[in-house]
Amino acid sequence: MTVFDKKMVATASLLTAATIALGAFGAHGLKNIVEASALNTFETGVRYQMYHSLAILVLGLAPSIPEKIKKTVFWIFILGIILFSGSIYLLALNAILPFNAAKIGFITPIGGLMFILGWFWFAYKILTLKKR
Repeated sequence: MTVFDKKMVATASLLTAATIALGAFGAHGLKNIVEASALNTFETGVRYQMYHSLAILVLGLAPSIPEKIKKTVFWIFILGIILFSGSIYLLALNAILPFNAAKIGFITPIGGLMFILGWFWFAYKILTLKKR
């Protein structure tokens, strides 16, 4: 396992733990504070963060995937988590935040696009990978 693989697995593990904590916070801490639609929005952010945290974990544990591919997918997914899930969390909490998070709503689709691009790029690189 390379140093970067270890960092990827550790990052994925920490992100997954944070995702579980955020999910619990949403399920237990927010249900009496925000409207049901906001809670559903929050859960969407949690779900996509979990999907991509687990994808990063799998990448880090896959020795046959070249490091360059792993690094690119890793950073695209991290950016997607920050932009998509992060903005979703803020938008879902907008009613209780001291500022108007709706102003950053344009970031959410950019984060979603990062997820899509990451998956397409990964598929392309794997399909065009030369045998060793």
